[in-house]
Amino acid sequence: MNRALGIVFIIISAASFGTLAIFGRYAYAAGLDTFTLLFLRFTFSALILSGWLILRREGVPRGKPLALLMGMGAIGYVGQSFCYLTATRYASAGLVALLLYLFPSFVASLAIIFLKEKLTRVKVMALALATTGVALLVDPQGGQWTGILLAISAAAIYSVYIIVGTGVLKQVSARSSSAVIFASAGLVYGVLMALNGSHWPTTGDGWLTIAAITLIATIIPVTSFLAGLQRIGPTDASMLSTFEPVVTVVLAALLFQEKLHWITLLGGGLILAAVILLTRSELRRAEVATAAHLERSTGRINPHGSREGPMAFERLSPDELLKRSER
Repeated sequence: MNRALGIVFIIISAASFGTLAIFGRYAYAAGLDTFTLLFLRFTFSALILSGWLILRREGVPRGKPLALLMGMGAIGYVGQSFCYLTATRYASAGLVALLLYLFPSFVASLAIIFLKEKLTRVKVMALALATTGVALLVDPQGGQWTGILLAISAAAIYSVYIIVGTGVLKQVSARSSSAVIFASAGLVYGVLMALNGSHWPTTGDGWLTIAAITLIATIIPVTSFLAGLQRIGPTDASMLSTFEPVVTVVLAALLFQEKLHWITLLGGGLILAAVILLTRSELRRAEVATAAHLERSTGRINPHGSREGPMAFERLSPDELLKRSER
């Protein structure tokens, strides 16, 4: 149940993040520039979550977790968005998006090295499907090496952000983590906005767009992602996040009449296949883990059909039980 809930959180996060590019168009049309938009996005998000923490009497992290979370916001989020936005000046938007979505591969590699996470056959298949799907979905074209390197840097920074977050979230909640990340990112963007000049919304619709970006494209996706990350780990969370561009493409087609070509539909289908494959695997793993827990306490029939006592099952990990049940 815990892993199933984690999958739901990541899908919600990806779908919500997918609205950011859509709301961004409306925000720019309302007169905002990038730094003002990001300052308002993170500052309002930090204020809302801080108020929520106060109402719940939930404290903020201290010591090393606080320092790491501040780094995730001030360096991770700011560095990733700066590299990504700057990359679009030197390479096509499709190519930049494709290179950004190398981050699931980077996360998987880092998780193996630093977190000793196992990369199963199902995860390799899902990763291949998702990466191919993104390549077809975003229609990558040419670009300068500066843009390519910046886009890869954005993917690398986000990958480190996820790995660091995995460790921090073992000690603090997703809500308090998000509040610190938002406040740190908002502070940095406030400085950048002051240095480059502010461009506030010029209409009421512009402020409504900021409200939507704050709630739908920031608070919900970030807190959901961190909550999911706690439950299913960095590799699965990053691969399921590839659902985000599918949502963006579909919304762009519905709202801006952008055409959906067959190759785009094929790419979206591959990503959905990866999501379904990984979800089925994780749900199966959750079922086996639950069965293992019950067997340890009751000593009922094991996956081979023979009776074993609680102590016999205590010697088997969920991974071993999963392998035995699939024979």
